[in-house]
Amino acid sequence: MNKHLFFSLALLITCCTQIVNAQDTLRLENAITTALKNNFDIRLVYNDVIIAKNNANIGNAGMLPTLGGTFSDGGSRQNTTQTRSTGAQVEANGVRNTNSSYGAALDWTIFDGLQMFTNYERLKELKKQGEAGAKSTILSTVSDVVAAFYSVVRQQKLVRATDSAMVVSRLRVVIAENKLQIGRGSKLDVLTAKVDFNTDTTTYLQQKNTLNTSRITLNQLMARDLNTIFAADEKFEIESDMKLAELEAQTMQMNPDLQYAIINKRLAELNLKSVKGQRYPVVAVNGGYQFSRSASPTGFTTRQRADGFTYGLTANLNVFNGFLQRQNERNAKVQISSSEMTLDKTKQDVTALLISTYQNYLTNLDLLKVETGNVDLAKQNLDITFEKYRLGSISPLELREAQRNSINAIIRFLDAEYQAKLTEINLKEVSGTLKVQ
Repeated sequence: MNKHLFFSLALLITCCTQIVNAQDTLRLENAITTALKNNFDIRLVYNDVIIAKNNANIGNAGMLPTLGGTFSDGGSRQNTTQTRSTGAQVEANGVRNTNSSYGAALDWTIFDGLQMFTNYERLKELKKQGEAGAKSTILSTVSDVVAAFYSVVRQQKLVRATDSAMVVSRLRVVIAENKLQIGRGSKLDVLTAKVDFNTDTTTYLQQKNTLNTSRITLNQLMARDLNTIFAADEKFEIESDMKLAELEAQTMQMNPDLQYAIINKRLAELNLKSVKGQRYPVVAVNGGYQFSRSASPTGFTTRQRADGFTYGLTANLNVFNGFLQRQNERNAKVQISSSEMTLDKTKQDVTALLISTYQNYLTNLDLLKVETGNVDLAKQNLDITFEKYRLGSISPLELREAQRNSINAIIRFLDAEYQAKLTEINLKEVSGTLKVQ
């Protein structure tokens, strides 16, 4: 009987191993690379960064002249009747009048209270703001990918754990049936064993479905075929030596939300500078070339032609606009105050998130140590209990209880392992140190 039992166990484990090996193995690095290349949110935010980068130029800031060209050509064909001062009338039918012109005009604002330079600085800050927003999206997406990847790892291990529980339950059915055949067991033990086996089979099938759902989520984040079947590489380590002081320093320097708030404050300051620039005159120079030609056979001047250069200097000064200038400056100062408060609030929120996540990280590390020992103890207890059950020295209920304790210990261990890794990822995301390559 022992050979039969161990042969069945070995056969089931071999089948499970072959199924895993038949699937493509996905490494975390490959998952991140694929997501960075394909993820729709990242691709969209990259487009926003490109637009902000294209906009950050001196021409868009108004520092360069504008040059335009004009051309027109037209005419008319008319029947005319003219009465001279002498009373004589002159009639002409089908008189053709023509006129044409072309030219070029140059306009260049050479001084506007330094607003053009402020605009250029604002465009560069908007470019930085776009990059900070892109970094936030990338970190968030990579964090989601890593979390989803380790979720698949966790579900894979849970599938194996529920599968092993089903194997034990199947062997228990075989033992109960053999005992019944030799007169040492009861029909009730066989039925109970089969019910427990069916229960474990249901749990196993539900766990496989959860694994498939986790794969779909990861495939979605990588923006690839949702039906792709793969096995996640289960080799990973949890960093257990992260220091809060180092994380706080890194957060102040690299957190994208803080960078975004700092840039917002800088934009508010530039807005005030631009508003103050409206107190000064706007000086512009202009020049151009113009050519025109016209013909009117019935006029006093039958033909006219003119060409030449034009030039000029213009200046505009806002003397009074109903106190709007003072109002705009006051509002701009309020915006600066609001941006400073937003920056302080963001610092506090990010720091609070970092500290609370770090406390969870330490707790999860402690739980992981405890649950690691519990798994070993529960496994030893199940092995001993199963051997006693096989020899007939304990009841099926005691075996079932040991089996439940073993699977629960494994589940708690995998949960602690996953949560410890998840809080590690969250700490790196908040501090801006999560590797994206």
